Amino acid sequence: MSILPKVYSALFLFCCLFAKVAFTQAQPATLQVNLNKEVGDMYPMWAWFGYDEPNYTYMKDGKKLLSELAALSPVPVYVRVHSMLVTGDGVAKLKWGSTNAYTEDANGNPIYNWRLVDSIYDTYIKRGIKPFAQIGFMPEALSTHPQPYKHNWTPGGKESIYTGWAYPPKDYNKWAELVYQWVKHSVDRYGKKEVESWYWELWNEPNIEYWKGTPEEFFKLYDYTVDAVKRALPTAKIGGADVAGTGGKGGTKFLTDFLTHCVSGTNYVTGKVGTPIDLVSFHAKGAPTLVNGVVRMNVGTQMRDIQKGFSIVKSFPTLKDLPIMIGESDPEGCAACGMVTSPQNAYRNGTMYPSYTAASFARKYALADQIGINFKGAVTWAFEFEDQPWFYGFRDLATNGVDKPVLNVFRMFGKMSGKRVEVQGNRMYPLKTFVDSSARGPQTDIGGLAAKSAKGATLMVWNYHDMDLQAAAEPVEVTFNGLKTGTVTLTQYLVDATHSNSYEVWKKMGSPQNPTKEQIAALEKAGMLETVGKPQKLNVKKGKLFVNAALARQGVMLLKLDW
Repeated sequence: MSILPKVYSALFLFCCLFAKVAFTQAQPATLQVNLNKEVGDMYPMWAWFGYDEPNYTYMKDGKKLLSELAALSPVPVYVRVHSMLVTGDGVAKLKWGSTNAYTEDANGNPIYNWRLVDSIYDTYIKRGIKPFAQIGFMPEALSTHPQPYKHNWTPGGKESIYTGWAYPPKDYNKWAELVYQWVKHSVDRYGKKEVESWYWELWNEPNIEYWKGTPEEFFKLYDYTVDAVKRALPTAKIGGADVAGTGGKGGTKFLTDFLTHCVSGTNYVTGKVGTPIDLVSFHAKGAPTLVNGVVRMNVGTQMRDIQKGFSIVKSFPTLKDLPIMIGESDPEGCAACGMVTSPQNAYRNGTMYPSYTAASFARKYALADQIGINFKGAVTWAFEFEDQPWFYGFRDLATNGVDKPVLNVFRMFGKMSGKRVEVQGNRMYPLKTFVDSSARGPQTDIGGLAAKSAKGATLMVWNYHDMDLQAAAEPVEVTFNGLKTGTVTLTQYLVDATHSNSYEVWKKMGSPQNPTKEQIAALEKAGMLETVGKPQKLNVKKGKLFVNAALARQGVMLLKLDW
């Protein structure tokens, strides 16, 4: 029997499947915004940021970026930073910082020096920023393994960063007194009301090498820390445990054991059952890789970390209503690993990072709604790296004082307020698919997050896919339902290759590492959030408004209606 009929049949089936995919891809994406169907508050869980290097805070570009972060949010931004109690000279390096807050004299008596701690927190408070105050790491004089202490890590280097600062204290009472003195000093300097508005938490990722002790030693440290914080300010809010890899076996066990200790364990200070806990924090990260030279993100891994963390907290009846903070919530785990030494991180300068951010933050809201917990904030672990090469590919929000495209998504979030409302789309991945399988189907995820307030409505739209590929803009047909008859003003903001994108402008300049003043001015302008054309006056008919737009792959758009 001839094989040709089988070949023709296979070819026909392939062509049909190809035609179906091509036809589906060619269909305009549609989004239905139902303003009358509220799904929750548009609370600013996105207005949280963090970074490893505390001494960047009061440097030139650090101050500039913090001022911009404060300005983009209608409510106070919270900032979390490592190494606030680390011993050293205050000189910043990658993945290193110090304040020299605690040393000892020759007789072992404590010496407290709050100069650099104050320089950091003064910079925040002056801008209306609130500390998500991280209590750590171990001062050299208190460490059970003080040497080696300071590391000299470089991107791509082999040297471990986990040195003497990662060990338990040799004297838990001295540690507790240090914590007490810090909180007391903060109240004295900033006032009780101000410090009551902060959140405190202990350490960072104690389930991996950031903590060189046992889990039980960490629980002991937590008990001593909480007791000290509450003695200095009984109304202070403190919790933890900021575990890494929450969705993995080790992260799940550590967070569960930590919360169990807080609820029913024996307190190392009081000897009674339980330890106060006012918030729960954990980390969630994605895992990009290179596939044939193309970056492939893995947003699903990050979503599963979040889903697991929310579910663990929900499983404790007495804790399920506590505020939850995702202490680090990012596409991967090393902000200081640039794309030169870590090519899988090449997504950071362009539009992939913004679209990933938009699509993932919308699903964080959705997961919190679905599981039913008190989700307070998701810390984007990205800041700036002072005096480093331009667009080196760090996970940062700005480079040499110039804002990168991702920062403009947060500017978009800052324009959204009121109540979140239902959005339905023919190209928007279902939440379960996004969490279980990431965004890797034959089509991109064109979805939306919408909100309404008394005087307007907003819709953020993204065109996201895990594969960092570019494609021409696709039509997006948006229908706003539930509007009052009359006139509205539409303003469209856009992040793509030609809007709100300093990186593309820099490349067109020839990628200068020593740009002129004129070039820097042009880059600073390109780093701002841009509109498409001018605001338009549009008529609402029968409660509906139709908006036709176009969005390139990995682009993000904000449609803002004012009435």
